[in-house]
Amino acid sequence: MEMLLRELAPQVLGGLVRRYGQFDAAEDAVQEALLAASLQWPREGIPDNPRGWLSAVAARRLVDEFRSESARRRREADVTLTETAAEVPDSDDTLDLLFLCAHPALSGPSQLALTLRAVGGLTTGEIAQAFLVPESTMAQRISRAKQLIRRSGRGFASPPEAERGERLRVVRQVLYLIFNEGYTASGGPALQRAELTAEAIRLARMLRKLLPGDTETGGLLALMLLTDARRTARSDADGNLIPLDSQDRSLWSKEQITEGVALVSASLGRGPLGPYQIQAAIAALHDEAPSDAETDWPQILALYEVLEKISPGPVVTLNRAVAVARAQGPLAGLAVLADLDGDARMEGNHRVEAVRAHLLERAGFRAEAHAAFTRAATLTASVPERRYLQRKALTLLEQGNPAE
Repeated sequence: MEMLLRELAPQVLGGLVRRYGQFDAAEDAVQEALLAASLQWPREGIPDNPRGWLSAVAARRLVDEFRSESARRRREADVTLTETAAEVPDSDDTLDLLFLCAHPALSGPSQLALTLRAVGGLTTGEIAQAFLVPESTMAQRISRAKQLIRRSGRGFASPPEAERGERLRVVRQVLYLIFNEGYTASGGPALQRAELTAEAIRLARMLRKLLPGDTETGGLLALMLLTDARRTARSDADGNLIPLDSQDRSLWSKEQITEGVALVSASLGRGPLGPYQIQAAIAALHDEAPSDAETDWPQILALYEVLEKISPGPVVTLNRAVAVARAQGPLAGLAVLADLDGDARMEGNHRVEAVRAHLLERAGFRAEAHAAFTRAATLTASVPERRYLQRKALTLLEQGNPAE
């Protein structure tokens, strides 16, 4: 029932916003309808037309609000409501709703929150818990986002053709950020939040269904599936992080790998080459390798070089440094990593120091590696990552410095 409600939430909200406008009021009405369904359906059963039921309840709440407001202002709204599903538009407005949540006037965190609330159907409390902030803070963030959309005056409609490509790029980015926060939580006691990765994959499937010919959306879904396939092998029974080269690959999801590889094959060469397709191809090479030693690192490096040309950035450079180290040796990787020294975008990022530490260790510089692992541990807010980095530093300390 929970999955059904999350699937229907954006369809109902999109229909209401298209019919009545006022995104913020419509979104509140849909949340009330979802709450009513979660209380009533377990007792009375799921109705024959659950979307029509939700739409009718949400529209009634919305119209009651309109009439109350109109009464206070002594003007009655000219709105009627019937209880039939015929009042619900047949079209699926989910894509326009995603575009609205990725509105350029919103900040990145607001886009994330609004997408999870409006399209994902998550409550404010669930979103706040996922991002480790107080519920009151998340409520203010969502409220400000809805006010910004109202003030923008753009209305609920597909963006102009000139803006469509950029808005779609932002939608994909928002979904990928949701996935990344679930796959490796930015802070807190848990390494990952399976509910967020599952929601991101569900929304990516929805986006691909809406845009079946968009190869980059197919690449995004493939990347999520191929990455999430390793989830159960990433930590032990005590929640301790297990790095990729030490994971039990028999625990990886063969079903997700098969689907992800098929999506990569269907996307590559059938449209413009985009960063998600390349990253998915890299993930496929990892997932299809029988062992870490048999991973095709030269091919992975070649793909990272292509990725850096079409979508340059410090994170891509960081990942390329790892690939260079595995294909050409740790000293070559450290030389690439040096390109990030002084890059303000990566200041305070623990992953730079973590990669540096691993490469220094592989090169035999234990004292330097110990210092880098220690610095990385102080920079991360993730408890499992901090424990892993501290253990690495301690192990090196116990081994001693070969130069001594």
